Amino acid sequence: MQIFGVDIGGSGIKGAPVDLDRGDLAAERFKVLTPHPATPDAVADGVKDVIGHFGWTGPVGITFPGVVTGGSTIRTAANVDKDWIDTDARALLSERLGGLPVTVLNDADAAGVAEMQFGAGRDRRGTVILLTFGTGIGSALFIDGELVPNTELGHLELNGHDAEKRASTKAKDDHELTWEHWARRVTKYLAHVEMLFSPELFIIGGGVSRKAEKFLPLIEDIKAEIVPAQLQNNAGIVGAAMRAAKLAQ
Repeated sequence: MQIFGVDIGGSGIKGAPVDLDRGDLAAERFKVLTPHPATPDAVADGVKDVIGHFGWTGPVGITFPGVVTGGSTIRTAANVDKDWIDTDARALLSERLGGLPVTVLNDADAAGVAEMQFGAGRDRRGTVILLTFGTGIGSALFIDGELVPNTELGHLELNGHDAEKRASTKAKDDHELTWEHWARRVTKYLAHVEMLFSPELFIIGGGVSRKAEKFLPLIEDIKAEIVPAQLQNNAGIVGAAMRAAKLAQ
């Protein structure tokens, strides 16, 4: 069975049909740059371009980089335009896609759902936290495999700032940090999250998961196991499709 997944990020909007039996993309993903400003209308046009590239006409799962309540209403918009707040994203995107059935969820939650089913969190019980490092820091919290949605742990305070302003990969790039310096910031952040939630497992996702060997060995004094996401930066697309398929049943 195939369902289309789209992952809206701070820098790019990417999507592909997903093979839900394998938990993997059924075709090479297509990506467009996230518009700036990333207003609802502009982002909706980007999503339309991604789906139009494949000529897709069925259900679509779409991630959003912020809190999504009721599967539709946007409550926060840290890395996209503030006009998203209180927008009915499901209605907007479905209309822009010609009435296709649309499911919307938080981007890190989508990545976490995919990793728990097909990746590094498979068959893991207890408390598992997936963290996506990119333009910001997204989070997905699972208790015995059940998602606690919209945790937004990237906005915990770290040294007087939102953690994502200090420890995201955007912060690494903006401040031209070495892997060693950035790993120290990530360690401080993980230690803070660990103090609050005592997870058995951290899964590190986002695009930086492809370079896990450059920084994971530098992270020390964290009691929880730390592993890279197995689906890497495709996890959001896969998780979005999984949620759309579940709600289409």
